[in-house]
Amino acid sequence: MFQINTDKLFSYFVYNPEKTFTFLTPFFLVLFTVFLSVYVLVYRRHYAKILYVTAFSLFFYYKSSGLYFSLLLVSAVVDFSLAHWLSYTQALWKRKGILAFSVVLNLSLLGYFKYSNFFLSNLHTINGTAFKPLQIFLPVGVSFFTFQSISYIIDIYRNEIKPLNNFFEYLFFISFFPQLVAGPIVRAKDFIPQIRLTPELSNNDFAKALFLIICGVFKKAIISDYISTNFVDRVFDNPSLYTGLENLFAVYGYAIQIYADFSGYTDIAIGVALLLGFHLPVNFDAPYVSSSITQFWRRWHISLSTWLKDYLYIPLGGNRHGKFRQYLNQFLTMLLGGLWHGASFNFILWGALHGVALGVDKFVQDQFKLNTHKWTKVLGVIVTFHFVCFCWILFRAKTFDDVQLVLTQIFEHLHPEIFTQLVLGYKNVFILILLAMMLHFIPFAWHSKSVQIMSKLSLPLQSVIMVLVLYFVAQVQSSDIQPFIYFQF
Repeated sequence: MFQINTDKLFSYFVYNPEKTFTFLTPFFLVLFTVFLSVYVLVYRRHYAKILYVTAFSLFFYYKSSGLYFSLLLVSAVVDFSLAHWLSYTQALWKRKGILAFSVVLNLSLLGYFKYSNFFLSNLHTINGTAFKPLQIFLPVGVSFFTFQSISYIIDIYRNEIKPLNNFFEYLFFISFFPQLVAGPIVRAKDFIPQIRLTPELSNNDFAKALFLIICGVFKKAIISDYISTNFVDRVFDNPSLYTGLENLFAVYGYAIQIYADFSGYTDIAIGVALLLGFHLPVNFDAPYVSSSITQFWRRWHISLSTWLKDYLYIPLGGNRHGKFRQYLNQFLTMLLGGLWHGASFNFILWGALHGVALGVDKFVQDQFKLNTHKWTKVLGVIVTFHFVCFCWILFRAKTFDDVQLVLTQIFEHLHPEIFTQLVLGYKNVFILILLAMMLHFIPFAWHSKSVQIMSKLSLPLQSVIMVLVLYFVAQVQSSDIQPFIYFQF
């Protein structure tokens, strides 16, 4: 007689710090299928939709960070209340005070969880005393929902939007599960109007959602995880055990890995949101075809770069106070952007290098008015890609010593004669890297054409394609799905 193991069933619904909960875990796929089957019954009823999706989002966050989901609730209550207080306040000094209090509160929350050990360890180093790291858990996605909260209250201060009167609508906006833990960062003025509309899903939207989810799953589970597990991690864990050529291609591999990983998450997030009738902003636009570092930051993690521009670079003065101030503001913005990514000098230097590069690029463009000849663009793409790859070493390596080891191997122990042996030894890795680059350079029109073709297929056939893709992923993946890289930020 068939019996249900209630203890095992219950364990699926309880937070487990040993198992990362993501879009690609089997339990999420089952849970989301059940969620969708109920969603189609309630999505036309505004309050039922709000409460149902918000409850699922909170459960999603609980599965990702345990009881720290209460942190999201407390943050939402505080910011919702402060936003209302701000909207009813007329005196400028009071408005500035409320805004400052909210921003400081949010940044203090972020600072405690993300930067406490970093600053304390450096303080102890300066004092020459031993430091025992504090046992602080970093809730998944805290950087993302904190930035969304800050942008919400700043937009109200600027009178660009009006505050929500319904707390659950605000909680829906802050906790919306597809983009909650790794973006894209959503602006209130873009997303909140969608909450109040009855979601509509056209045949083309459904096809686009499936196409994005399939692309995202393939990028993450096939390309990123395979390259990471079978090559990149091995080299970066022990750079001195590998030749310079192996280190060099590990850097190239990491450039592909982090793009496939993060853009893969974004594709899935946008696709899942679209299935619910919500449109999230594009977050990646073929960044490695950029012919300058300025263009790169218009194509990479677009939601973060535009957030930094609107809420940091422009308030610092932007380009309104002369060229020197403009370059300085760009540098400071990227420096803080690097710190946002992680509490380490590696990330700070990574941001600083990008800040300097943006200033140099702007200066060169202003002074020399470089033409747009195709060979100039090709050279620009090559130079930009290699600069970005160089900076990725700081992003991936755990310490400055590891950075030095990687660079020492590349510049002093290259051994190009082993190229053929390297390619044959890691042929599957090189095939995936080559495939990823080929897909990266496919014109956007081809993506649109693929969506059009899929939209003409019947719903059962679309569903079969989706199931086959997931089955294929399950068969070929070499190990468990790795956590998304940006979960740590």
